Amino acid sequence: MDDDRSRSQLPLSGILIADFGRVLAAPYATMLLADLGAEVIKIERPGAGDDTRAWGPPFADGESTYFLSVNRNKRSFAADLEDPADLAAVRELVRRADVFVENFRPGTLSRRGLDYDAARALNPAIVYCSVTGFGSGAGASLPGYDLLVQAVGGLMSVTGPGPGRPVKTGVALVDVLTGLHAAIGILAALRHREATGEGQRIEVNLLSTLLSSMVNQSAGFTGAGVVPGILGNRHPSIAPYEVFDAADRPFVLAVGNDRQFAALCDVVGLPGLVDDPRYATNPARVAHVEQLAEQLGARLRTRSAADWFERLTPKGVPCGPVNDLAGAFALAEDLGLAPRVELGRDGEQVALVANPIALSATPPAYRSRPPRLGEHTAELRAWLGAELKTAADAGTGCEHAADGAVAVEPSAVAAIDPSADAPKERT
Repeated sequence: MDDDRSRSQLPLSGILIADFGRVLAAPYATMLLADLGAEVIKIERPGAGDDTRAWGPPFADGESTYFLSVNRNKRSFAADLEDPADLAAVRELVRRADVFVENFRPGTLSRRGLDYDAARALNPAIVYCSVTGFGSGAGASLPGYDLLVQAVGGLMSVTGPGPGRPVKTGVALVDVLTGLHAAIGILAALRHREATGEGQRIEVNLLSTLLSSMVNQSAGFTGAGVVPGILGNRHPSIAPYEVFDAADRPFVLAVGNDRQFAALCDVVGLPGLVDDPRYATNPARVAHVEQLAEQLGARLRTRSAADWFERLTPKGVPCGPVNDLAGAFALAEDLGLAPRVELGRDGEQVALVANPIALSATPPAYRSRPPRLGEHTAELRAWLGAELKTAADAGTGCEHAADGAVAVEPSAVAAIDPSADAPKERT
């Protein structure tokens, strides 16, 4: 069910976001902010919309689940940026917005007068976030696809079953992480604006995000000059920390310290390994991981995975099955984590993944299902058109100054007010 809490009860109440993002990274960022109360207006191409509307299978009642996954709590405004009337409405939205989010190739929006300098001229307090593949400098012309960045950014060089067999991750992880970083940057910029009244530009790119997110692997290179390779399911710095075969199915052991290792050895009936100099310390275990895995594997194959879990878990040894998504959701539900949320009314319900952030006073709200293409165009066009007329009648707002900049009254920059003349919530 849709969450009927007033947006004013949410932490980002009053924040209006002009969302020009497409596909995954930017839409994920704006969805997170929408869950926290921001008003997000998604600008889409008439007739086609976000590319992911056509990505599938799978589909849920004819809608791409890829698109559904990152577009709840938003309104869809189908606008042709080549059409003067549509462009004027979009520029009016930018004039009123708190945040502008886009992930076009650098330079694309400048041809339509929607680059950062133009947006800042319309709205000096704007927080303008650009998501790119390789930055706005020498890499500006490079295409920003997650698979490409996983390859050239080093992630595939440490992912796969063995040397010379690189594999991508099973999800577009770089896009998701970039979206998270974009959301953090936007929140920081909004806090800065609250303190100073100044907007600013944010740039987040896939390559830099990946290098930062490879944390220990990247630090091993920058700090010690170590270029890591593919270790399959093993960890470069901890052992035993990998997948093992039980009698019936694979499972993982994630032993992170000597105490856990001693407990493991006791349970599997190999207590002598603790005093073996090859395994007495974690660095020693990493150096002799092949021999260690062989000895442990021979014992672990003698019992079922469930049997090992019953023996190892009470002893504090981290272990668990290799679940598929059905098993993963079942686990989360068994633990009371509520990983699903249903949105929509009157037969239009869609099941989505819940926001993982648990706030005690202002939890995320699920106000509306992902929009149909152009679903809110008429009401938004009417609202923005009325604002344009009001500004023209008053001689403020979108009037051009003598130097070609756009003069804007600071007080005109406001979020959509949930009043009678504002766009109504989807029901």
